[in-house]
Amino acid sequence: MSERRKITVPDIGDFGKVPVIEVLVDEGDDIEQEQSLITLESDKATMDVPSPAAGKLVELKVSEGDEVGEGDVIGIVEVSEGGGEASDDDDSGDERETGSGETSDDSQDAEASGGSGKADEARPETVNQKPETAFDPTDHDHDFDLAVLGSGPAGYTAAFRAADLGLKVALIERYGAIGGVCLNVGCIPSKALLHVGQVIDSAAHLGEHGVSFGKPGIDLDKLRDFKDSVVGKLTGGLAGMAKKRKVEIVRGMGQFSGQHEIVVEHDGEERTIDFRQCIIAAGSRVVEIPGLPRDDDRVMDSTGALELADVPERLLVIGGGIIGLEMACVYRALGSKVTVVEMMKQLMPGADPDLVKPLQQHLKKQGVDFHLGTKVKKIEAGDQALTATLDGRDAPESSEFDRVLVCVGRRPNGDQLNAEAAGVEVDEKGFIAVDGQMRTNVGHIFAIGDIVGQPMLAHKGSYEGKVAAEVAAGEQRAADARVIPSVAYTDPEVAWVGLTEAQARTRGIDYGIGKFPWAASGRALGMDRSEGFTKLIFENETGRLIGAGVVGLHAGDLIAELALAIEMGCDAADIGLTIHPHPTLSESIMMAAEAYEGTITDLYMPKK
Repeated sequence: MSERRKITVPDIGDFGKVPVIEVLVDEGDDIEQEQSLITLESDKATMDVPSPAAGKLVELKVSEGDEVGEGDVIGIVEVSEGGGEASDDDDSGDERETGSGETSDDSQDAEASGGSGKADEARPETVNQKPETAFDPTDHDHDFDLAVLGSGPAGYTAAFRAADLGLKVALIERYGAIGGVCLNVGCIPSKALLHVGQVIDSAAHLGEHGVSFGKPGIDLDKLRDFKDSVVGKLTGGLAGMAKKRKVEIVRGMGQFSGQHEIVVEHDGEERTIDFRQCIIAAGSRVVEIPGLPRDDDRVMDSTGALELADVPERLLVIGGGIIGLEMACVYRALGSKVTVVEMMKQLMPGADPDLVKPLQQHLKKQGVDFHLGTKVKKIEAGDQALTATLDGRDAPESSEFDRVLVCVGRRPNGDQLNAEAAGVEVDEKGFIAVDGQMRTNVGHIFAIGDIVGQPMLAHKGSYEGKVAAEVAAGEQRAADARVIPSVAYTDPEVAWVGLTEAQARTRGIDYGIGKFPWAASGRALGMDRSEGFTKLIFENETGRLIGAGVVGLHAGDLIAELALAIEMGCDAADIGLTIHPHPTLSESIMMAAEAYEGTITDLYMPKK
């Protein structure tokens, strides 16, 4: 007698009932194990409920618009022979209740980079995709259990995690050292230089408090050596960990030649990597602006800026996003006169304006010029200078600069992989769509990191890398993070997570703000860095934290607590009643929650 199983709604957190927004199958359909049957929606994520076994869907109990809760039966599957494993104490004719689910956080706002809003056009659509096969450790028909294409934070995390789970892994990298853009020419070297810049500024500032230093002498060769040594320690550490895990590093440019093959070209020689499963972690590249004199090495991208060829007297930064502002801080501290041009009406367009304002004011005091709502029409190269023609209400028609730094975004590398040879779909922008388990439309091929959509952040890619590796190794995992924090490592730093105020207003959420100014923080005053504040955004109906922002020294270190608070569903009382150490910058989080609740004693708040 054939076995029938009840399909039930899995754990959906602390939500009572959630709506069914899509039914993906019909009654009577033949379905596969782990095939998505329905899609549910909470206020922060969508969740697919998959089938626990292969067979025939003999009864479907829900339709679009219905509301269901944990444990509700949504259908019954008649299990085909070999379609699913039953426990030893099950009778084959019984209807078994099985709840399973995979979540897909479709709530990340691409523009905000740290919000919890619906993704915009920069993020590809997700795919509903059943696994082609489950992982079989006895399958030795391929040279590698897993090939990982790209060794940035997403790629090496995936490779190392998969190796830890017993897979034989090849890690393909076209550049000389693993670690990707982040480690070699991005996050890490820029933070080393930002640290140096902050020390220069701090030393100069101490003169106001009775401690004077001479004008710093800047040795660019030694500064480059310091930056490179930081990178070298980390890349060397990664190479050592790859060796200990028996992950084979394959050097060269990899492109698909079939559904289970990648051809790697290096120094004119080719090697074919035969894999059972693959994770694409090929990253992104700098967007180029047409019309700029690209053959002139005075026009730089972020990679060129980190090489520190010299310290230009006059530097134009095109793009007032995170990367542009970080490099503006570095070069200003080293002695350049910096001008920032941004086509939008505010810096860091994804963040709330009040978060960005203290940074802009601080940099203005240090001599940085800003032209917002301004476009660069053209750059003309002369023997002595680069002449920029600007188009903006308050911008000069033209200005001369010694170097120009272009920081207007990045584009994914999906168009460089010959992905069509494997059947992997790549959209016109180079993004690859994935489901909640990071699978592409081809079941045994995953994609992670920059190439699957915004935000293009290393920590987001690392998270996705672990998910993909664990799924590839046969574990039941899905990407279900509610929020992804964003940080600008400027001086002062700006960090935010969850919904911004703008997003909350757009969604019609009744929200309240708890804000604590660092001018009332003993720790901030003691460091003479009181320009910052901590802002918490609460949903008034539930009192829960839905978003947060911090501007000030070490804001990037403080935002993690707030990301955890949102993930855990904390309300204002949870945060405000948690004892924080004093005097610290972290207690500003507690006090912002108290400000929302009206219980704060460190500020006087008139009764309403």
